[in-house]
Amino acid sequence: MTTTYAALLRGINVGGRKKVPMAELRQLMEGLGHDGVRTHLQSGQAVFASGHGDEESLAAELAQAIQEHFGFAVDVIVRDHAYLAAIVEACPFPAVDLEAKQLHVTYFSAPVDADRFAEIDRKAYLPEEFRLGDRALYLYAPDGLGRSKLAEHLAKPRINKGLLATTRNWNTVVKLVELTAE
Repeated sequence: MTTTYAALLRGINVGGRKKVPMAELRQLMEGLGHDGVRTHLQSGQAVFASGHGDEESLAAELAQAIQEHFGFAVDVIVRDHAYLAAIVEACPFPAVDLEAKQLHVTYFSAPVDADRFAEIDRKAYLPEEFRLGDRALYLYAPDGLGRSKLAEHLAKPRINKGLLATTRNWNTVVKLVELTAE
């Protein structure tokens, strides 16, 4: 049985570092035996179909291939269409009423619980807010991610210790659902 997935690559093609040309990424993934490989934007999203492996093994396989081919490590999270669609459905914020730059999802490599974020004084960051989901964190940042003090705090290594994490804006979150549905 073939499943359609999105691969989320963290920190590529930003500021001239960790350059991964999308055409090369597609070829690399096809070389791993994946079908229907497509990329979205230059910032690290690829959609593919695979009949072998699971999310974790596919992510590890792709991360290793990127390391070997490009010569640097890249964190990779792989999620299937059902998961991506469930993330959109479970959004605790009124996504239809917000600009895409105001709403973000951070995908985690493993489940997270509220204890990890207990030290954060949520009131100190208002009107910014976050809520937890299934291996995800939803962030409402009315002035955008680049100006978000809460996002800066949430990205601290001690909070994310032991996890891979990568963030996408709401437009990309929704687009990945569309692309993995095809």
